Amino acid sequence: MSQRLSRDEYDALEQVSKMPKAGKPNACIARNAKHLIGIKFLSARKDGTYVLTEKGSEALFMKNCIAGLRALETNADTMLDVAVATFLGRKGHIVATTVPGHFEITQKGRECLVDIAQNPPA
Repeated sequence: MSQRLSRDEYDALEQVSKMPKAGKPNACIARNAKHLIGIKFLSARKDGTYVLTEKGSEALFMKNCIAGLRALETNADTMLDVAVATFLGRKGHIVATTVPGHFEITQKGRECLVDIAQNPPA
């Protein structure tokens, strides 16, 4: 992902992902829509609503994965979304503990967090 997005732009993506199909966009979405459409993270429908593109969904998912790793780093009892936990587990960033639903960060995951801290994605 080569685009740097602001916190407000990520909020707009999150809101679009949770918005009902015929939902009217709020001010946050409207304020960021032009840029997000331009970088192909959102697509505008004819009825004035917006939908995430594959690229937008991927950016939002990666943000959630990074947030999940950071949360696990500070609190081992953090509960992760199933998709995030599955992805991080497949990549070797986390491993399941003996307690169901709990995970711990692997050395690879810690190295990834250090790399993210040195080269922030957003």
